Amino acid sequence: MLARLVLLLLPLPFLVAAHGTLFTSSVTYCQPPESLLVQQFDVSYIEHNNSISFDIAAQSVDSNVSVSANILVNVYGLTPVNVSIDICNLLSGVLCPLPQFTFNGSQSLALPSTLGVANRVPGIAFSIPDLEAYAQLTLIEVGTGEIKACVQATLSNGWSTRQPGVEWGTAVLALFTLLVAAWQSTSAHAVLPYRLLDLLHFYQTIAATALLSLNYPLLYRAFAVNFAWAMGLISSPNSKLQHSINNMRALTGGHLANSSSAAAVGLINRKISPWNTNIETSSPSSLTQSLLADTSANHSAPTNLRLAFGAFQQLSAVDEVQTVTDDSSNVLQAGIPIYVNSIHIATANAFMTIFLVGLVVMAIALGIAGLLYAFLYAANRFGWGKEQTRYRLTSSYPAYIRSWALRLGLIGVSPIMIFVFNQWSLKDSWLSILLSVLTLLAISAVVLYPVYLTLRLARRESPDALESNLEHLDTHGPLYAQYRTPRYYFFLPLLIAAFVKAVVIAAGQGRGMAQVVVFLIVEVAIVGAHIVLKPYDSRGGDVFSTYLAIVRLVCTGCMIAFVESVGVAAIPRVAIGAVIAVIFSIAVIVLAINIFLHAGVNRLWRRNKPERGPSRQGSADVSILEKGENTPIESEPGRASHSRTPSQYSATPDNTSVTLHSTSASMSSLTAGRHH
Repeated sequence: MLARLVLLLLPLPFLVAAHGTLFTSSVTYCQPPESLLVQQFDVSYIEHNNSISFDIAAQSVDSNVSVSANILVNVYGLTPVNVSIDICNLLSGVLCPLPQFTFNGSQSLALPSTLGVANRVPGIAFSIPDLEAYAQLTLIEVGTGEIKACVQATLSNGWSTRQPGVEWGTAVLALFTLLVAAWQSTSAHAVLPYRLLDLLHFYQTIAATALLSLNYPLLYRAFAVNFAWAMGLISSPNSKLQHSINNMRALTGGHLANSSSAAAVGLINRKISPWNTNIETSSPSSLTQSLLADTSANHSAPTNLRLAFGAFQQLSAVDEVQTVTDDSSNVLQAGIPIYVNSIHIATANAFMTIFLVGLVVMAIALGIAGLLYAFLYAANRFGWGKEQTRYRLTSSYPAYIRSWALRLGLIGVSPIMIFVFNQWSLKDSWLSILLSVLTLLAISAVVLYPVYLTLRLARRESPDALESNLEHLDTHGPLYAQYRTPRYYFFLPLLIAAFVKAVVIAAGQGRGMAQVVVFLIVEVAIVGAHIVLKPYDSRGGDVFSTYLAIVRLVCTGCMIAFVESVGVAAIPRVAIGAVIAVIFSIAVIVLAINIFLHAGVNRLWRRNKPERGPSRQGSADVSILEKGENTPIESEPGRASHSRTPSQYSATPDNTSVTLHSTSASMSSLTAGRHH
């Protein structure tokens, strides 16, 4: 009999259906269950044939309980459906009191046209990604008003801004940049090694913008998750790594929730997306009465109702249905908790995840360094190639490895600081805290010691010594070699900004407005520093870096709309989130074009074009996509005051090709020597 009740309730949630199909993406209790126990729940509405498919495992356990039902559908904070049903008046009163009943089943069922569900489904719901909607069923005891059961299910249409293709595409771009940068970095002034830092730092910026305590639209949060891998947050629904971290924490005093393979959306704080609001139940309405009349007029309704109650199964097969209330401890708050749990990483596991991923990266780097050393050793041992080439490569090997260690430190410093500080605030496993302290000390040594040596050399001698001291340039050049000599210190405000952001993200959880304000101040300062100091060797470099800084500033400013206290409605927030995602996406495309140009790809089509004269470089000098070398027109103080020899420059594709040619020639001579 309880199955008959469910079919009466099922059509109403599909007033918010989505592209082709609408289905439940999570199910939770909104009150501790008393009369209705749900083990499994999955419902789908198919648009083209106006049907529903469902899988259910549920049980009515209380005896002698008479209830009324309330059905609520929330779409972007709006409530197109909020109706109450007097169950005692249904089916000649056979559902009053509720019979004790256990049901397991699944079925597909065509909805009667008299229900008019298809006519009430908004068209946009079938195409908008990351739909923010949920349906709620509440059973209220007649006479006492006590809630006997409350179940909530989020609804999805299958479209999302989180796409595996985006994650893989951005990762492949980073890998391509890494390989070319590793080849070009024999010159301290080659552009690609710095573009690698720009690219990964920009990925991390996108991910970090979703770590604040803001009411992000589901669309933007899903978009930012595409870049979680750049923070070292790599996981899967049934990750063995997460299970190992759970066990480690349990053995070392951890008390916070473990990682889960279930969807995190069901545990999100009900005040923020995709839940958006808590709505009071309504009294019976004419809509309810008309729907009941249509259904009762259908003679096959009892059979179909029984089949329809097979609606709860597939979604929650991996985890039991949880109870989520304002006071429950499993609620995910805005910021880091929601973000990391969205990729099946528990809040308390976040640091250990990036720690272990960092160890893997370090092991790979050490392995590559060992292979290079073995190759050079074999070349010297067996006399491969020219002696002069062997000597040059062997003597430059230590500086090459140390410079890449510094680059890896610069890539990892931001996520490590964020999640180290966050781990301290959790006060969970003592081993996690100990490892976080050691990790912070290690990354500080990798980054801050070269900073100290660079500042000391510039102070004791002069900034010009940073260029003339070739050993220091080759080893610590990743900090400053891309800047004009008088502006060598420009790396300092960038490191300070990363530190401030990390502290604000970790220590400011729960204070979204303060976080956004501090982020805005930092981004305004960075943009101002770019405009005033013009730190780069070329005008193109200044324009390009300033563009990225302005993108970060604009997107950060837009996030004021996500502050809960501002009270922006759900639909405008979604629109703003989409705009931010588009702005960030365009910037990533600009970065990709810039990288391909400096990788020498543009030379492929330049070879097929006739020479137009010596003015070609001048056009590249003002391009946002290229960092050209200095030209006579750049007469600003300090911009051209420190000349470098042509062999030192790899700032343009043409100069990059020189570096690549000379390096490849050296490696070729070594390879050729093997045959002698």
